[in-house]
Amino acid sequence: MLLARRGFKVRLFEKSNRVGGRNAAIIRNGYKFDVGPTFLMMKFILDEVFMEAGRNIDDYLKLARLEPMYRLQFNDVRLEPTTQREAMLQQMDQAFPGNRDGYDRFMTAEKRRFDLMYPCLQKDYASFKQYFSKEFIKAAPNLSIGRSLIGVLGDYFKDEKLKLSFTFQSKYLGMSAWDCPGAFAILPYVEHAFGVYHTIGGLSEISDAMSRVCREHGVEIHLNTPVKQLVIKNKKVLGAELENGEVNLADETVLNADFGYAMKNLVPPNILKKYSPEKIDSKEYSCSTFMLHLGLDKVYDLPHHTVFFAEDYKGNIQDIFENKVLSEELSFYVRNASVTDHTLAPAGHSSVYVLVPVPNQQSEIDWSNEKKTFRDRVIKALIERAKMSDLEDHIREEIIFTPQTWQDMNIQFGATFNLAHSFTQMLYFRPRNKFEELDNCYLVGGGTHPGSGLPTIYESGRIAANLISKEHSIPFESKNQQI
Repeated sequence: MLLARRGFKVRLFEKSNRVGGRNAAIIRNGYKFDVGPTFLMMKFILDEVFMEAGRNIDDYLKLARLEPMYRLQFNDVRLEPTTQREAMLQQMDQAFPGNRDGYDRFMTAEKRRFDLMYPCLQKDYASFKQYFSKEFIKAAPNLSIGRSLIGVLGDYFKDEKLKLSFTFQSKYLGMSAWDCPGAFAILPYVEHAFGVYHTIGGLSEISDAMSRVCREHGVEIHLNTPVKQLVIKNKKVLGAELENGEVNLADETVLNADFGYAMKNLVPPNILKKYSPEKIDSKEYSCSTFMLHLGLDKVYDLPHHTVFFAEDYKGNIQDIFENKVLSEELSFYVRNASVTDHTLAPAGHSSVYVLVPVPNQQSEIDWSNEKKTFRDRVIKALIERAKMSDLEDHIREEIIFTPQTWQDMNIQFGATFNLAHSFTQMLYFRPRNKFEELDNCYLVGGGTHPGSGLPTIYESGRIAANLISKEHSIPFESKNQQI
């Protein structure tokens, strides 16, 4: 969108029959499901990207702000976080008495951290000098280096379950709240400060809207066109060779494939050193997800978003990230978007999305054997804990994603949320937008800086577009002033 708006000739090669990748849609017999993301946070970044592409987002997308944002369901207590301060404090008084003072302290302290960190997330880190920029030096004392997310939240809240209510966002990073860097306390802050949105038609509509803007600006979009490998000479990317043997040369190449997969499969052998196949495999990766997409001939009385916590949540998280086994008790997330959005299913029906965090494919779980049993466990949990008592009688469409499904979609280890966001894989230490190992090659997506999650992925695209524009001395206006 941005490059074409600035006058570049852009060609896009997509292996699937529609754009979007992990943010595409699946449509089956009148039911529509988002493949991946279901929360839109930091909507202002998306607004800015459309604006910088010469478009008004409201002409392309209808966005609904969710209040409350979601429901968090423990075995004995429930919380429905909202951006409305008084309503939030009243709920905390009722569910977690004695913690209300911590909320205002959380919002004040994390606003300061966000304001300091946000410029750091917008940089490109093409050089080590940028890592120690004045913005980073200013932010560094507020990064809680050496502290975990759950530890930082202990500064604000006493009750363990209340702390967990502000940590489940670490799943966006595919990390345990006990390992996730404390600086990511800005994630729950971002939700409480700016709200959570749903796109009518599903979040995949964002990808479709972007493709419309691209076509309006003259981008050639080639669907059903897989790329075989990058064309490289003397560590310089000259373009891409397609599976059909056709070679497309370009001045600059932007790579949006899964990072681990791309380094091992799209770069010819013996070229990379820092990101050789062995080093790629030794990186830290996020968890994976087991998912059910259910088309139901009934609408259940559940909120748009609900997260169900296992009673032994810490044990559940340890099983996923450390032990790499399937837990006895599950934590899971249900999106019942049809209560907000009637476009996702026929009248009186619903499109339900169920996500269960599970170990990635570095585990020894054989999903061809486990798939049916685990599916039945998830259905049982939905019946018992989500009170969907007659669920089996109402399923008309069912699609199952396992970690193996994700791996078959060219995702390294089936790690749905890409490279983990440990301190050694953030900022300068994450693969860079102007790729450090190959010339004329730029990275976008969850495996590069700033990281996974829709807002940061959109920012990665803006960073890359701004770098390319600068490289070719093309003037541009951008809300990202860090490059």
